[in-house]
Amino acid sequence: MSDKNPSFTPPPTERPSTPPPASCKVVLAGGIAKNLMGEVQTGLQKLGRKPLLVGFLANTDPAAKMYADWTGKTCSENGFEFELRTIDKDNLEDAILNANTDDSVDGIIIYFPVFNNRQDSYLQQLTAPEKDVEGLSHKYLFNMYQNIRFLDAAKTQKSLLPCTPLAIVKILEHVGVYNSVLPYGNRLFGRTVTIVNRSEIVGRPLAALLANDGADVWSVDITGIQRFTRGEGIRRRMHNVQDSDKKLEDVVPMSDVVITGVPSPNYKFPTELLKDGAVCINFSSEKNFGPEVKERASIYVPAIGKVTITILMRNILRLIENRKAAQA
Repeated sequence: MSDKNPSFTPPPTERPSTPPPASCKVVLAGGIAKNLMGEVQTGLQKLGRKPLLVGFLANTDPAAKMYADWTGKTCSENGFEFELRTIDKDNLEDAILNANTDDSVDGIIIYFPVFNNRQDSYLQQLTAPEKDVEGLSHKYLFNMYQNIRFLDAAKTQKSLLPCTPLAIVKILEHVGVYNSVLPYGNRLFGRTVTIVNRSEIVGRPLAALLANDGADVWSVDITGIQRFTRGEGIRRRMHNVQDSDKKLEDVVPMSDVVITGVPSPNYKFPTELLKDGAVCINFSSEKNFGPEVKERASIYVPAIGKVTITILMRNILRLIENRKAAQA
């Protein structure tokens, strides 16, 4: 057949194939923080003054310094005073005690680690509960683990929750993991969550919070896996914890949500284990998920820092409200 034959149609020129559009939505912390900031600004207007947050930095950890800088920038941009006090760790105890009794100080935050041992737990409890914006005082932790949501019987003073775990809760609410049709306190019923981190600052409190809201939570660290749950049909008032012989490859494929917080640049989560459509959140300063997470996840939140700082400011206002309620 001649190529001059009018009945001959040459084949179309081949073009490079383009991949189908990704089904994963990347959700950035800034947008979520912006929504929460409206609540903070309303509270600030009612207060009618700039609250003072004092931060203590007694280490050379770059992640701590970055968090302190973010805190200062966000506070100054949103009507809060922030004072960073860089101090030798041997003088930190006295500095905290002085800030506890200083009426001009509305909130205190300590950037950990300081000694990187049990002494840090002591420092964590040294801040007066009335000024503990991170919600890490024993009183607040006891209430959180016991699923007690108020400080007083009249329910006029809400108990504070740790900033980073609460930030993750707010992110899960924002992306629709919480079911608003269910009663408050049960809105994670039916959800399975894996958390790769069981630190006393973030991982363990987060597992307790999510389990107390009805989730079946698998808490993973280098020592093994624990299960946090309120039991079948979430009949318990609060969560209980059980050791498990399951492995990561057992729990991740059945998890609707996977949350990571491994502080190592060498760690990468094995995304091939993910359930299709899982929600993935990273709260580490390192990138725990590689770009391939977008091939399996439906929603991916790569960092949460801006939400955490917004929660910090929200907690300052909560402390001021609680002090007023206690005085009344």
